[in-house]
Formats: sequence, structure tokens, C-alpha cells
Amino acid sequence: EARPTFDSTQSFSTILILCHLQCVVINLENVLCSWNLYGTPDVNYTFSSRYESSCAEYLLENGLNIGCRRPYTKLQRFDTFYTKLSDGSRVFQKELQLKTKVKLNPPTNVTVKNGSDFNLWFYWNHTTPKCVDSEVRIRINNNDWEILSVFHKQSYCQNLPSSSSRYELQVRSRIEESCGKSEYWSDWSEPVVWGFNNTTGKALVFMFWKKSEVPSVKLLLEEVVRLSHLERIQLSLANNIKRFNRTLQTPSPIY
Repeated sequence: EARPTFDSTQSFSTILILCHLQCVVINLENVLCSWNLYGTPDVNYTFSSRYESSCAEYLLENGLNIGCRRPYTKLQRFDTFYTKLSDGSRVFQKELQLKTKVKLNPPTNVTVKNGSDFNLWFYWNHTTPKCVDSEVRIRINNNDWEILSVFHKQSYCQNLPSSSSRYELQVRSRIEESCGKSEYWSDWSEPVVWGFNNTTGKALVFMFWKKSEVPSVKLLLEEVVRLSHLERIQLSLANNIKRFNRTLQTPSPIY
């Protein structure tokens, strides 16, 4: 992405908002751009892109524009996406690459069946027909979740389940490598449960390092900062996506 430039009249809060303008392709159906990662802006920005002179549907917070939703066209994420924010007197332009910025909807119709092989089989449907990887997370008797990759499959097998245990599974998905791997996973699907509740305690997991492999405090702090920033971005995106999903249920005004 191109590094933005600013003039001396812009406030620190404005610079933060413009620096963190985010655009995400939602389920290969819409492009959602938002600029409220660090809070509601102090002025009302208008949004436009190279192919649209104005935004057809704004996301509002406290009466101010904080995002814009526009239709996604086929393979658009492989082209440079040109954006522009304006408050009437100042204009900010930013070029974005959307190839890795796809967030799919969660898998649907998650089901579980006892197989003729005495194993437990979980199945689900993707919300897009191809180029999708999956991860499952499963827990037994309310113990810690275990996350497993299942790659291109739409099923997962739990070998020889215990009839006295409770199995709970969820699935998430993302665009896979051959179609331009996305950095965003979908949200987790609704859970599916099989078996009986077993009141065993939570399993304790201990991590051991060789002396030569113990990470430094500096590296640990850097990783904490990086993960905190990523979590903030994902939380902001999730909240904005929920707002837009609600607007799809009722007609929205045209701006």
C-alpha cells in the first residue's frame, strides 16, 4: 500500500483515522471500507473510488459517516483499489490492494452423524463454491478448544468417539493459496454438539522451552503489540460488518 502524506493542519486524530482506512471484500459480494478503527471521526467524511464518484450506502455512527459499502465486481480484488476521503476542504487519497483482504461468511449447515465405520463425521457447506480452506475447532467435555486444518475438505472425522463424552465443533473458512490467500478467516460457524456432558475438569497445557530457545522479553512485548493491533482491526471490522448486515434487512437511504 502507498504511504499517505499529511499537511500540518491535520489533527492527530484525523491522521490516525486516515492512516487506518480499511477496505475488506465481504464474501466476494461487497467491498466494505471503514475509517473508525480509533473511534468516531470528528468531521463528516465523504468517500469515493475511481469507479464510483460517490458512496451509495454509508455506515453511520453518532450521525457521522464511518464507512461505505459498495458492490464487488468479479476479480476486482486483483486490481489496485483507489480510494478518496474528503471533508469538503481537504482530500485524502489512498491506494489499496484487496487481494488478501477477503472475509468470507461463516460456513453453514454444520451437521454431525454417526458413520457406519463407528467414527463421528461432521459436515458443512461453504458460502462460496470454490478456492476455500477450512479450519475446525473441537472440544470434548468443555475442555480447551483444539484447532485443526482440514484444507479443501467439507468434512471432519473424529475417530472412535466415546459414548460418555460430549463433542462440540465449529468451522471457519478463508480463500486459499491458489486463488490469492486471504489474511482473514471467517467468523466461526454456529456450533454443533454430539454426546453427553461429562463434568471433567479443564485440561492443563504446559509449554516448555530449551534454554537456548527462551524468547526475550523484547520479542514477547513486540508480539503482544502486534497481536493487539491485529485484534483491534479484526474487532473493528467485525462490528462494522454486523452493522452492514443489519442494514441489509431494511432499505437504506441513498447519499
